[in-house]
Amino acid sequence: MEPRPVVRLLPGRQKRLRAGHPWAYANEIAMSAEARALPPGTLVQLESADGQALGAAMFNPRALAAVRRLDTDPGREIDAGWLAGRLKAALALRKRLGVAPWCRVAHAEADGLPGLIVDLFGSVAVAQLNSAGMARLEAPLVEAIRETLQPEALVFRNDSAQRGLEGLETENRLVFGEVSGPIDLAEGGCRFLCDPLGGQKTGWFYDQRDNRAFAASLAEGARVLDLYAYLGGFGIRAALAGAREAVLVDRSRPALELAASAAGLNGVGERVRTERADVFAFLEAATPERFDLVIADPPAFVRSRKDLGAGLRGYRKLARLAAGLVAPGGFLLAASCSHNVTAEAFALEVARGLGQAGRTGRVLRMAGAAPDHPVHPMLPESAYLKAMVLQLD
Repeated sequence: MEPRPVVRLLPGRQKRLRAGHPWAYANEIAMSAEARALPPGTLVQLESADGQALGAAMFNPRALAAVRRLDTDPGREIDAGWLAGRLKAALALRKRLGVAPWCRVAHAEADGLPGLIVDLFGSVAVAQLNSAGMARLEAPLVEAIRETLQPEALVFRNDSAQRGLEGLETENRLVFGEVSGPIDLAEGGCRFLCDPLGGQKTGWFYDQRDNRAFAASLAEGARVLDLYAYLGGFGIRAALAGAREAVLVDRSRPALELAASAAGLNGVGERVRTERADVFAFLEAATPERFDLVIADPPAFVRSRKDLGAGLRGYRKLARLAAGLVAPGGFLLAASCSHNVTAEAFALEVARGLGQAGRTGRVLRMAGAAPDHPVHPMLPESAYLKAMVLQLD
């Protein structure tokens, strides 16, 4: 292994990394001319200001999180074998959780793979390489995925906003194998259809698995409204759990077509209705009809800190309008996937929305993502998903 370039921290900036934090920020780095000249994603030896080794890391002088540590051993060879070791450990955890092979099998820093997301759909793997370092490791990563997950096909969904922050271009690409159309996935005894090449994110949102299960437990005999339904995860599971009707609202025609097909596959097509519409327009034009269970699971309203004020007002408005359609004694599930919004701030906006709707009630459950989306203990801000279930009077 060739000697790696050395990147040093500024004096006194090593304490957080010694405590286990996986990052060092650009303002903590001694940005010498040599360091600034390193290509984004270069593997480096990280050292404190006095030359003490802190590990092997990926370095991007153009990113805010300039250093992402891979291993505390500065001499560790970061190759296909190392990547395979991390993936094997991540897969073993998902098997222990009982969710493989329909799960998120690698969740970035929490699985020791900074900037890497891998979702598994049976025999198809879908990966996002969201850091410059992972992008430079593409060849050994593909080898490691072949060895550990043994998929018949691998898709790269490299179209996240995070790649822009790392100076990377966006792309969607079939790396190997064949994906000729929608693929099947299984969850909670249901069959769904997703499009890993053309759908949202990796094609499905495994993070809401447990929240979908809880919502389904409230659905027997209920009328259900699934807002931002996408592929019908909440609504179809509710129908299969005994809901007498599930209305799926989304503005994506392809997504609703896949949802309707999945409803048929599960034998609940007669009780599932799709409606293509902008959700806010749908809610503002809605008749006084009421639903026993309303799910409001929108895309991120706050994609950056500058969007925070407008996004919080959006969550409040959505809670107000959705609450207006909940029957007395019925349930509202409100969710946010904006990592810039804290659980406390989200709960406050939901409460304000209920107040504006003239509704009272009680919080039954506050939850985050399913456990195949673990959180690094030093990155609590990566607990991005918030879901509240309330019963309304």
